[in-house]
Amino acid sequence: MQVRNFLFDRGIIKSSGFPLPVIGIGNLSTGGTGKTPHVEFLIRLLQKEYKVATLSRGYGRHTKGFMLLKAPANTWTYGDEPMQYFTKFPAIRVSVGEDRTEAIEELLRLTQRPDIILMDDAYQHRYVNPGHSILLIEYDTIFKTDFLLPAGNLREPFSGKKRADTIIITKSPTILVPIERKRILEKLEPLEHQQVFFSFYKYGEFNRVSGKQSGMLMGASYYMEKRFTILMVTGIANPSGILEYLRRHTDKLETVIFPDHHEFKAKDIKKIQEAFDNIANPSKIIVTTEKDAMRLQNPELEPLIRNLPLFYLPIEVAFHQDENAFNNRILDFVKKYPASRHIQSSTR
Repeated sequence: MQVRNFLFDRGIIKSSGFPLPVIGIGNLSTGGTGKTPHVEFLIRLLQKEYKVATLSRGYGRHTKGFMLLKAPANTWTYGDEPMQYFTKFPAIRVSVGEDRTEAIEELLRLTQRPDIILMDDAYQHRYVNPGHSILLIEYDTIFKTDFLLPAGNLREPFSGKKRADTIIITKSPTILVPIERKRILEKLEPLEHQQVFFSFYKYGEFNRVSGKQSGMLMGASYYMEKRFTILMVTGIANPSGILEYLRRHTDKLETVIFPDHHEFKAKDIKKIQEAFDNIANPSKIIVTTEKDAMRLQNPELEPLIRNLPLFYLPIEVAFHQDENAFNNRILDFVKKYPASRHIQSSTR
């Protein structure tokens, strides 16, 4: 990794730049930093004034090459993160492609080309030189010692943070004391051009994974106050945050944990059903993450989960104190491009 980064830094291996705002979002580790909700935050910030496109590798899909998501869509064809963007944000263009350079060129050939491209999980994809690079670092890992793959979970050394324009400390506590912020900044030693922000998760209401009902008849707090047992089913890189949240809000929590990006099959639904049936409390529900819900909604699984009380818990990102500063930093970057300035002035 050090040799590879050296070759890119010196221009021996070339990176491509593009004539529109390209924002790269990624991390130094193998996952679990919260890329998907942060990409969604950027979509919400930008989609009102700009034509936004997301570009993901489409991890776990059974297809190859560049593809634009279109209905009917499923995770086998496109991957779970792109499916989540496609489901929640119908006004944007969602795309997948292993070769990010080629994929961006394809997006620029569209009749209605995007104004902004958000590259998901692209910090190590250095063949594209994003105009603005956002590095996500999970709060709980900052002071822990980790190693490069395969000994640990790092994709590249911690020194790779120097390439970031913006650093976000993700999954931080909802109450962050100033002395802790100061301690983290001293550890990070950000460069002069880098700004550091702290984000945390806000949890929403339970929503049905299948069926026409968008949410539960009562709010999530009702089922927690009534001492419902929750069976948490997940296959994401780091479910510790959502598990901690549920433990704080329910008397009894059971879990069925699968590997990251797990492709659910009929035998997995049987395992979930058995774990659910073994819970003695008659007041019980199954909860999963929004990303897992995308993989559970494949057509062949729908008959198996139709009658299960299966819900997902949506999350959104919020920032400590300086959300406006973060928003302005992103918007100021976008306005540097002539086409973006024209778009913004025409929308006023």
